[in-house]
Amino acid sequence: MSTELSIRTIAQSDYPTWNQFVADSPSGSVYALSTYLDVLCSATNSKFSIVGLFKGSELVGGMPLYLSRFGPGWIAANRLLLYYHSPVIREYSTKVPYERTSRQLAIMQTLESHLRAFDCLHLLLHVRHPIEDARAFLSKGWDVRPNYSYVVDIADLQSAWGRVHQNLRRLIDRATTSGLTVTDDDDFDSFYRLHIDTHRRKGAPLYLKEPAFRRYVQALKAQDLCRLYHARLPTGESVATQLVLTGGHPVSHTVCAGADSAHLTLGSSPFLRWKAFESLSALGYSGNDLTDAALNDVTRFKAQLGGELVQNWVATRPGNRLFKLYRVTRQTTRRTKSALRRLR
Repeated sequence: MSTELSIRTIAQSDYPTWNQFVADSPSGSVYALSTYLDVLCSATNSKFSIVGLFKGSELVGGMPLYLSRFGPGWIAANRLLLYYHSPVIREYSTKVPYERTSRQLAIMQTLESHLRAFDCLHLLLHVRHPIEDARAFLSKGWDVRPNYSYVVDIADLQSAWGRVHQNLRRLIDRATTSGLTVTDDDDFDSFYRLHIDTHRRKGAPLYLKEPAFRRYVQALKAQDLCRLYHARLPTGESVATQLVLTGGHPVSHTVCAGADSAHLTLGSSPFLRWKAFESLSALGYSGNDLTDAALNDVTRFKAQLGGELVQNWVATRPGNRLFKLYRVTRQTTRRTKSALRRLR
């Protein structure tokens, strides 16, 4: 099949076709939508392109590439607010496993060949779990390693509630009794306040500086690509918040969350998570990706929400010597400047 495939950059006029393909593909996500990438690039001074794989005139796969400036060139990789930097491939319905596997392998081999020659300093893929076959990249020397996340099935809320750990169910009930409510609104100021508070308390990264983050959220809202949830006290004060990416794909993504440490004992965080599941399910979403499952306290909390541990994979293109040299040089310069500041 590989000889029947062609690959080319998708023109902007064909983005609607690509976005529908992403929404219909199990391996798709909001991160692969041209509309989302355009918003993110505007907030981060970056750029993107989308390469499509075609069998004749039929779109059967593609790769959205997020490109950020790095020293003398560009790198193609994921970042905060872009958890997956992943191909999207067609799902084939067939009773014969060989046919499905061979067709998808041909797509991945064609894509690997293109990406291996793609002109950038560094290229990293973070591939979503519906795509399991990494052989096309392993066979060509890419560094491939597993990566994990939790995905909560919210299609049936009664079943989903039964999967929530009893300790979290107790906290959710406590928050409800205490009079907490949930809003889905445009209150960016409260969101960013709690984002900063979580950064200071836990050392969590700042995703964007305030002006850029505000533009990013406002642009997503205008495109109906996100929901901004708050858990509020009876006074109206927001004590927990989360930003969920939506879009046309049935799986939503909780991309950023924060909470007021003074009110954690109320159960504000699990309460907000559950109420967001209810809201997203009512909107027609069947799942929520909780974003990452590194071994830490936050991941234990995510696991207790009843999610399924899914295995994704990360593939790094071999070579990249100039990128590695420049990165080491920049890191050394930063450490030297930091040491000099401490001596002053």
